[in-house]
Amino acid sequence: MWSLVQHRRLQKQAAAQSNNNNQSEEHVNGSLSRTASRNAENPDHSSSLQQPKTTAKIYIKATGEDDPLDPHNWPLLERSKNIAILAYLIFVQAWAGAAESMANSAASSEQGHSKVAENLTVAMYLFGIGTGSLFAGPISETVGRNPTYLVATFCYLCFIVGAALAPNFGGRMVCRFLLGFFASATLSINGSSVKDQFRPVKRAFVFPAIAWTNVAAPMIAPIASGWIVEDLGWRWTEWITLIISVPAFLLALFFLPETSLPILLDWKAAGLRRATGDERYVSEHAESASFKERIQKGLTMPAKFFVTEPVVAVLGVYLTLLWILLFTFLSGFEYIFKETYGLSTAMVGSCFGAIASGATAFTLLAPGMYSWARRKTEHIRGASVTPEFRLWPAIVAGPLLPVSLFWLGWGNHSSISIWCSLWACFVFGAVMIAIYVSSYEYLIDSYGEHSASALSGITFPRYMIAGGMVMAARPMYSGIGVHWTLTLLGCIAVILAPAPLVFWRLGPKLREKSPYAESAEGKE
Repeated sequence: MWSLVQHRRLQKQAAAQSNNNNQSEEHVNGSLSRTASRNAENPDHSSSLQQPKTTAKIYIKATGEDDPLDPHNWPLLERSKNIAILAYLIFVQAWAGAAESMANSAASSEQGHSKVAENLTVAMYLFGIGTGSLFAGPISETVGRNPTYLVATFCYLCFIVGAALAPNFGGRMVCRFLLGFFASATLSINGSSVKDQFRPVKRAFVFPAIAWTNVAAPMIAPIASGWIVEDLGWRWTEWITLIISVPAFLLALFFLPETSLPILLDWKAAGLRRATGDERYVSEHAESASFKERIQKGLTMPAKFFVTEPVVAVLGVYLTLLWILLFTFLSGFEYIFKETYGLSTAMVGSCFGAIASGATAFTLLAPGMYSWARRKTEHIRGASVTPEFRLWPAIVAGPLLPVSLFWLGWGNHSSISIWCSLWACFVFGAVMIAIYVSSYEYLIDSYGEHSASALSGITFPRYMIAGGMVMAARPMYSGIGVHWTLTLLGCIAVILAPAPLVFWRLGPKLREKSPYAESAEGKE
């Protein structure tokens, strides 16, 4: 709805601009008519006034750095409102992935399948996000962020109802896949919406809040899920998800504007064509590629980035490990806390609060990160931040990831206080969001206009591999035990820990060799 208001405003502005141009032309034509009458008496001067008629296209562009159409120049309060609504959308759709995690025993018992098979509820959701992420970017670049969010979220709501009412296991799995497929629009392009509205320096303040909703929501959902399953029944996990998701959709429908500047310029050009009847008014974005070409690029470029860009490949593997840990914990906590300490389902779900608390603790450091970024630049409009600056949180947090995993694995004994394991989870939560924020901001700053393809290059494998590992979680924890499962994953984390430091040293050279990378140049 709010985007319709934007559209109408642009049409009115185009009509007003057209009227002003017509008045100017009438003034000029009046002068030319008087000159022409004089030239009729003196034919020798008439040829110098003949104007060739042109059919060249008139490209509509931003009028400058201060163009009020550019979302970067919107009032800070309006942009903050947009981020708050977007964060709510992300939170509820990330929540949906883990909403049924504590319903494993109850659902598998009622529908007559194994607990391992029940893990498909999470795996299919992740597969859906991975698949949908390939289409979400090109669609949002063609029709805009706002319609992509709204249409996909409406479909997402429909499939929540489908998952809640599905009479059998197969029907639930189809609905869970499509639930993830449509949630991918919100979960995979939200970084682009942040980039649309905030320049690099201020992103140091804004992006951690968006990252928190992506990371904390799947850890907060099991807290509620455990109590819901015990008190209301496992199907209510989906109904509660629907209840918290509908207000998010309505807020986005009525108050979330379009933030993609190329799309806004498309609308402005269309308004001028309607007001003037002149078909020469176009935007560069509309002329650059068709929807089919953007889809083809969206399907091929992520793989190309993952194969040819070392930064994308290594950071992609790093984030994949984090997502494997995050979603395999949904099953693993049953072994870590329930079997070791004899906790109830509700209390096991509450243990996820430790990870969410760690993520929250890091997010609260965002103002300090912004101040640090501000000190590293000139305090002027147009200051830039080097991509390598974004890596500092990951450089510090990288060694702490294997520490938290070894700590959780080998401190998991009934003779050791449960608080030992909970503190390890707290450290893991802080480390996870630190690496997530660093990786995303580094890729956005490094690849600029190609950042959407770079982010897709890490999103697709991250969710697909994590979905596969969710199915292996129970066999791993039951087969080799908590200690060795987390030791194995901790050893992988040890190998990846130096990656941010390596990119901090070699990043500029790698960008020089890349045909897609660019220096981060942005304005506050």
